[in-house]
Amino acid sequence: MSDAQLERTVLKISTPEAKLDFVARGEVIKFDGFLKVYLEGNDDDDQEEQEGMLPKTNQGDIISYQKIEATQRFTKHPARYTEASLVKKLEELGIGRPSTYAPTISTIQKRNYVEKSALEGNERAYQKVILNTSGIETIELKEITGADKGKLIPTDIGIVVNDFLVEHFTNILDYNFTAQVEAEFDEIASGKKEWDKMIETFYNDFHPHLKDVEENSERASGERILGEDPKSGKPLSVRIGRYGPMAQIGDREDEEKRFASLGNDQNLSTITLEEALALFDLPKTLGNYEEEEVIVSNGRFGPYIKFGKMFVSLDRGEDPMSVNLERATELIVAKQKADAPIAEYEGMPVQKGVGRFGPFIKWNSIFINVNKKYDFDNLSQDDIVKLIEDKKQKDIDKVIHNWEEEGIRVEKARWGRFNVIKGKTKIELPKTVDAPKLTLKECMAMMEEKTKKGKKTKAKAKK
Repeated sequence: MSDAQLERTVLKISTPEAKLDFVARGEVIKFDGFLKVYLEGNDDDDQEEQEGMLPKTNQGDIISYQKIEATQRFTKHPARYTEASLVKKLEELGIGRPSTYAPTISTIQKRNYVEKSALEGNERAYQKVILNTSGIETIELKEITGADKGKLIPTDIGIVVNDFLVEHFTNILDYNFTAQVEAEFDEIASGKKEWDKMIETFYNDFHPHLKDVEENSERASGERILGEDPKSGKPLSVRIGRYGPMAQIGDREDEEKRFASLGNDQNLSTITLEEALALFDLPKTLGNYEEEEVIVSNGRFGPYIKFGKMFVSLDRGEDPMSVNLERATELIVAKQKADAPIAEYEGMPVQKGVGRFGPFIKWNSIFINVNKKYDFDNLSQDDIVKLIEDKKQKDIDKVIHNWEEEGIRVEKARWGRFNVIKGKTKIELPKTVDAPKLTLKECMAMMEEKTKKGKKTKAKAKK
C-alpha cells in the first residue's frame, strides 16, 4: 500500500470585523495512501489520530469556526546553553577544536565563571479563553516556570570578568578574531606560515595594550548601590570581594564598614535592598548546646553553623534565617557522628568523609583520597595503614629540595612541572627550568620577587 503524502501547513485566517488574525497549524493530506483505510477503520469518536489534521483550503476561502482558543503567554529569555549546545555553537562560530571543547567548558566551571543550574521552577497561573458556538469560556490553568536543570548559568564573578574583558580587549573577544587565529594555526600546521612571525605580529600589539590596562584600569567589582542602611544612614552596596559576592555597609574608606556574604541563590544584579539588609542579621546566636554557644552565619562557602571549633554547612537551599536551635543541634550531632574516628594510626585518629573530589580519609591534617579499589564503607585497619603509608611515601618522593630552616621546598607537580613552595606561597616553574639544579639562593630570589608583585597588586587594588 502506498505511503500517504502530508504537507505541513500554516493557515492565516483574518477577521475583517475585529481586525484580528488567527493562526491554525497542522498538516493537510495531499494523497491519502494507507490513511484512507486506516482512518476509516477507526471509530468516529476517537479523534486522537486525526489531531493536527487540517482540511484542504484555498486562498480566499470563507470558513466558519468550530473553536477558537487564546492562551496567555509570557515573554521568555533566550534559552541557556547546555554543554552540548555550547559545543555546537562553538563549532558554528569556528572557535576551538574538538580537543579543546571539554577543557574549555571544564575550566570556566572550575573558575566559577559559570555553574550548572538546578532550578526546580515555580508554579504560575495562566488563562485560556475558548470561543465556540456556545459562547466564551475562560479556564484558569497552572504551569511550572523557571525550571532550568543542567544549563550553564553565568555567576556574578563570570559576569564581572566578562564585562571587564569586553571593555578592555574588545578585538580579542570578537568571534572573528578567534576563528581567524584557528585558520592561521591550520596554515602553520600545513607549513604555509611560520609560527614565530604569527606570534610576534600578535604580541607586538597585544603586550603594550596589556601593560596599559594593567597600570591604568580600575579594579572591576560589579559594584551596585542599593540604597541606605536605615540604622546608620550609610550607603549599602553589593560587589565582588576577595571571597565572592558580598554586601557592604559604608564606603570603602569607612573604617567601620561592615560586610556580609551573599547567599548561593542571590546575585548582584537582582538582590534588593531588603534582602541585602537581612544578610546583616547574621551571625545570629541560637542558644547553647553542651555548654557551647551555637551560631548561625553566612560565609564564603554558604550558610553554616558554628559550634565551638566545628563548622557545619547547612543543606543546599536551606535559609539560615529560618534555622532554630533544634535544627542546628540536629546538624551538629550528624556532623559529630560523621567525624568520629574510624581508627588510630601512630596514636592519632583517622577520620573519613566524602568531599568534592570523592571519598577520603583524614589523618594528621592530611587528606588522602580513597580510590575505587577499596570498599570505602568497610575500610579495614590494613587498608587504612596502606593508604597512609602510600601517601607519606608519595609526599617524600615528590620533594626535590627541602630547606627546612628557610621553610622553602621544591616539589614535583602535575604534567612534569615543578613548584617552589614557602608556606602558602607557590611558584609554578616553567618547563625550561632545571629544578633539581636550583639553589636555595635562586629560590629565595623567586620568593622575594613574588612577594613584591603581590604587594604591588594589593596597592593598585586599594586605589
